[in-house]
Amino acid sequence: MLKKISVEDAVGTEVSHDLTEIRAGEFKGPAFRKGHTVCESDICRMQKMGKNHLYLIDLEDDEIHENQAASILAKALAGEGVVWKDDPSEGKITLHAARDGLLEINTAALAEFNMVDEVMCATRHGYTAVKKGERLAATRAIPLVMKRAPVETAAAIAAEAGGVVSVRRMRKARTGLLITGTEVYNGLIQDRFAPILTEKTIALGSNVAGVQFVPDDEDAIHRAIDKHLENGCDLLLLSGGMSVDPDDVTRKGIRNAGADEMYYGSAVLPGAMFLVAYIGNVPLLGVPACGMYHRITVLDLVLPRILAGEYIGKKELAVLGHGGLCLDCKKCTYPHCPFGKGV
Repeated sequence: MLKKISVEDAVGTEVSHDLTEIRAGEFKGPAFRKGHTVCESDICRMQKMGKNHLYLIDLEDDEIHENQAASILAKALAGEGVVWKDDPSEGKITLHAARDGLLEINTAALAEFNMVDEVMCATRHGYTAVKKGERLAATRAIPLVMKRAPVETAAAIAAEAGGVVSVRRMRKARTGLLITGTEVYNGLIQDRFAPILTEKTIALGSNVAGVQFVPDDEDAIHRAIDKHLENGCDLLLLSGGMSVDPDDVTRKGIRNAGADEMYYGSAVLPGAMFLVAYIGNVPLLGVPACGMYHRITVLDLVLPRILAGEYIGKKELAVLGHGGLCLDCKKCTYPHCPFGKGV
């Protein structure tokens, strides 16, 4: 229950919720926090904020304050690798990454959660590589005072899903690079692929255990794959030989090396001729020539998920189509752009 009083009559009482001040283009935040005792000098500032009245709260047994509701919701939403501080600001709590890793959002549970009246949770896009401490999501109850039942319902949805927001660790892979192309192997042109793939691998916390250059020969590719596996590599990145020309035989070499699963083609541009294969539990990622010319390709969408232990098959490559069109901006701002961010 809310009791309305004028700010002049509120001197000596405690503010029952954060009072937000907005200065256009300058500031938005709590000017007075919940529990602040109103004094005479506060009245003028409150009136300038448009607060001519304050509200005293006397909760019924079946009611809940926005701050308490936010705490209940945050606890339920936070999955593995997520932390939050039980110190609501303006009735809102923000969830942060407890570690480096891959952000995962249970979108079905998130939608069900947000279908509950008077609660909300907003998140970043899933499958984003995040660093410890980064903001991932925020939640709040929308009214200042609400019934407990919707809060408990929403929290139960999130808890049953094991949390809606989580950060999965990315393993430190021992990566083998295999650069195909007779023209590179014979020294006719300088390789540009190995430095690019090395940089992307190291940026995600893995290392490159070895680099091999081979001609466009399926048997040579087969032998190079075997050598990487013998050297203990648990992830292989292969470049070149992924198009439809007759001398593009990388796929044949992969199959001959014992790939028991192979998926060629992704619904992403750049990267339509991307390949994912598995030899036992070792993933092999075939990167087409676009990887030399575009800063960001399908590899940047798939590699973090592979390192987080996710299986990538035909279905996973297909659903990348929603949001999988790069706009080829003159200045690339990825990941702060729509690329790879389907629903």
